[in-house]
Amino acid sequence: MLLSAFDVPGNRPASLAWSVVIVAYAVFRGLRPIRITNDWSGVVEVFVEMALTALAIIATGYWSSPFVFCLITPIVIAGFSRGFVVALGVVLVSVVAVGVPDYVHGDRDLRVGGQWAAEFVLVALVAGYTRHISGEADRQQSLALNRLGRLADANALLFSLHRVAQSLPASLDLDEVLDSTMHRLRDLFDFEAAAVLLYDETDRGWVTARREGARLPPRFAKHELPLALVAAIDEQRTTAELNLLSTGGPGLAPRMYSGIYAALLARGSVIGLLSIEHSEPGHFTERDVELLNGFAEPAALALDNARWFSRLRIVGAEEERTRIARDLHDRIGQSLAYLAFELDRIVKTSAKGEDVGGALERLRSDVRDVIRDVRDTLYDLRTDVSESHDVLTVLDLYAQRVGERTGLDIVLRSENTGRLPLLQERELFRIAQEALANIEKHAGAHHVTITWRCDGSTAFLEVADDGQGFPIGRAGRLDSYGIMGMRERAASIGATLELESTPGVGTRVRCLLGVSPAPRASLVGLKRSND
Repeated sequence: MLLSAFDVPGNRPASLAWSVVIVAYAVFRGLRPIRITNDWSGVVEVFVEMALTALAIIATGYWSSPFVFCLITPIVIAGFSRGFVVALGVVLVSVVAVGVPDYVHGDRDLRVGGQWAAEFVLVALVAGYTRHISGEADRQQSLALNRLGRLADANALLFSLHRVAQSLPASLDLDEVLDSTMHRLRDLFDFEAAAVLLYDETDRGWVTARREGARLPPRFAKHELPLALVAAIDEQRTTAELNLLSTGGPGLAPRMYSGIYAALLARGSVIGLLSIEHSEPGHFTERDVELLNGFAEPAALALDNARWFSRLRIVGAEEERTRIARDLHDRIGQSLAYLAFELDRIVKTSAKGEDVGGALERLRSDVRDVIRDVRDTLYDLRTDVSESHDVLTVLDLYAQRVGERTGLDIVLRSENTGRLPLLQERELFRIAQEALANIEKHAGAHHVTITWRCDGSTAFLEVADDGQGFPIGRAGRLDSYGIMGMRERAASIGATLELESTPGVGTRVRCLLGVSPAPRASLVGLKRSND
């Protein structure tokens, strides 16, 4: 405007008119700035501003116009929003838009136009570089915040996972697991009302197992639950209702108007629900939703395991408690101990100011592996022979699961003409299960062949693999592979366990019930004829 004021007395009334236009446009853009989004609408507005400025320059003296400096604005906007390439495009169009009419008008001194073009290119370079370093700073800040957020979430989730999963082998009492779950919820969330609902298969309703902060009916039908809880059941996931006022609220508890609801999943179905609510709308955040979602899976495993054990205790199967606890401890105990030690190491490393991003990613992967291992372990523990499912049926299902989980090629060959007493069939299945577990963990095999023959009074079971094997003479090694446990199971039903293993060739585990141990040649011939 200062340059324009000096230009008006020089018989250039157009400068005054264009000054008004430029000021009006500046006021307009002050009230309604250009918004740069993912589409190109904002960039089009930048080019419109450039065109308006170019018209003012052409009308007031071309490169000697007082408005030439106004071209810097669209160049800077283009550089900040889209980078150097788009800013350079604005420079090129601007120079052509002003330079060509100037050349046609008769001013053939291109030096002034070239100087302005060089000036504009430098402005575009500065704007593009500023965008680069500003974006890099934003990315680094975002990465740092995400890393801190992941660290906080990982600490909370791993602590919860460790405490809940730690109780699996130590306590299988449903009341203790429910109390532990409510205690963990109090540690992780700020709520005014919380509840744990368990599904009752008898009347297909929901039982209030634990509650805090509100009086709730002892049972709910599905249609009596809030819509968010119904959605959690139907979609089998965690849902959030941050403003129950808008949906006619309240939530599960009276006078609660924001809540998070998680479905507790086990064995592919919903076994329970978690409800966390607050009277203040919008109280919970997205981080709370993610935290409850991560907490729900180990809590569901603990609750489902406790309910199954409660059923076993009701029918008088007290000896199963020892077996379940032992299997859980043997399979996931070391993994949980590793997670606890690794978490302590990460916390100490973070306290020193060192980067823990890579360690957290590895630990997250390890946590997922442990959760998957817990899930597989619980499923395998529930897999057992019954009156309606004989050894062959259960063994086939279990072998399929092992094959899908490990990639092993497992072939089951059978000749089944009768059934044994239930106790004998269960122990024979557990022997086969232990043999497959050893192959999965230690053998490094590719192919496994299971042979089962039973006529109702005698039985022959063989599990053979092509893995690395081990020397038979090392008794300690046999104990570490659970051979002693298999021998004890076989002895408890009057069967005989035989073991053949050659390093680098493979291992054969045979269990014979009511059959005299046969010479090796006859056994081999039997196998070949079956092939």
